[in-house]
Amino acid sequence: MENDIRKWRFIDLFSGIGGFRLGFQKAGFKPVYSNDFDRWCKVTYEANFGEGTLDQRPIEAVGSEEIPKSEIILAGFPCQPFSMAGKQKGFNDKRGHAFFELARVIRDKQPEVIVLENVKHIVSHDKKRTFEIIKHTLENDLGYHMYYKVLNAKDYGLPQDRKRIYMVGFRDNVEFEFPQPLEIKPKIKDILDHEVDESYFLSEKYLEGLEKHKERHRAKGQGFGFEVLDMDGIAHALVVGNMGRERNLIQDKPRKHFYKDGDDKATTKNEKGVRKLTEKECSRIQGFPENFKCPVCKTKAYAQFGNAVAVPVVYAVAMSIRKALLKHNRLKIKLTQPSKDLVKI
Repeated sequence: MENDIRKWRFIDLFSGIGGFRLGFQKAGFKPVYSNDFDRWCKVTYEANFGEGTLDQRPIEAVGSEEIPKSEIILAGFPCQPFSMAGKQKGFNDKRGHAFFELARVIRDKQPEVIVLENVKHIVSHDKKRTFEIIKHTLENDLGYHMYYKVLNAKDYGLPQDRKRIYMVGFRDNVEFEFPQPLEIKPKIKDILDHEVDESYFLSEKYLEGLEKHKERHRAKGQGFGFEVLDMDGIAHALVVGNMGRERNLIQDKPRKHFYKDGDDKATTKNEKGVRKLTEKECSRIQGFPENFKCPVCKTKAYAQFGNAVAVPVVYAVAMSIRKALLKHNRLKIKLTQPSKDLVKI
């Protein structure tokens, strides 16, 4: 194992828009290959990391020999087959097969470290059978010493309740500990834009519809429906789709020309000033740097940030891996050096 971290390289599979890459680069590791088949992710990825930095081919079409050698493989493999928000088809979903393609690459490339991320629900999916298959593949078939833990973005400086499972594996028997939570208490108001375009505000008719929908469920004893966030609180997990955004609404200041009695409710913004988060605010909630570019339409941008990893969490995990590897390598070197007492002069 290379002792100089400046030479530790990583490949980023199912890379999305590059959240994993940002976290591991910040920790001092070097990217050598990235892959994601989504053509819109490619637009955002290459706008930030350079043209030609993302291989858009489906991973099953990429031969292992085409992938550069690296010490680390990262993969936020598709979570939709296992998510509570999806149909939960698991390995019966075509996207669920991606895990076995990932296993194929790991087997062929034999990296020193693997880091995988997915929704926390994968642990209980299909009466825990899905996770047992994943564990057996990683530990028994591939031979990695694995560590698993659900980490929450709110514990690492982000105003978002986002729980994801991280799976960290080492080819050597490395002692590893997941990063401890930070003492920072984030608030949603800290990441909001000061000036927001009116297009983000809901119409009076749309807001009334959301209120009626929530009231119907409340009458049934159910908690479904939209939610306006407490400015001193945090957001729910960003997800793909309208209902995810409607659970992360903000009450901003209404403008003078917003709805008044007699106005057309369908074409007038609501009198309470309730609005959606902007794409940039979603970017901040996920911990992307302020200069991160997302040159796609609003719908695609929301989906990309909803699917992304929380960058500060990834960075914390990367730093814990770095610490564990350095300690392991120092001990390894020390144990393999002959004692001076045993050296004949």
